[in-house]
Amino acid sequence: MITARDVMHAGAQCINADETLDKAAKIMRDKGVGALPICGTDQKLKGIITDRDIVVRCIAEGKDPADMKAMDLAGHLHCVRADDDMETVLKKMEQHQIRRIPVIENERLVGMISEADLAMGHREGQRLTDKQLMDFMDSVYVNR
Repeated sequence: MITARDVMHAGAQCINADETLDKAAKIMRDKGVGALPICGTDQKLKGIITDRDIVVRCIAEGKDPADMKAMDLAGHLHCVRADDDMETVLKKMEQHQIRRIPVIENERLVGMISEADLAMGHREGQRLTDKQLMDFMDSVYVNR
């Protein structure tokens, strides 16, 4: 059985909930990622912020990213457990039409799964079937 742990990028970097959005944007730029998990001082996952969140919910609304905190934009959090099977992971991503999902173990962030991770696994013939990948794409991109 293929699990979230088999597909995830391990060691995802968190941004502290009290850090500003301009710092989040710089981390995303430097790491070449489009999303950052948000962690509290207890190192537990509190949310996730995307580059789109910063643009649409901060800058486009005339707010200053140097004044807004990461936690200000953290909406409802969807995550999976490291030992969840890929059917569970895909179902959650499809149901909530999300392209990235944090992976937790013992209430702590251990990695992230992105649509790129799904595609790479499919290309390598190791993880997803054609049907699973097509269903994911239909759900996340076509049925919006």
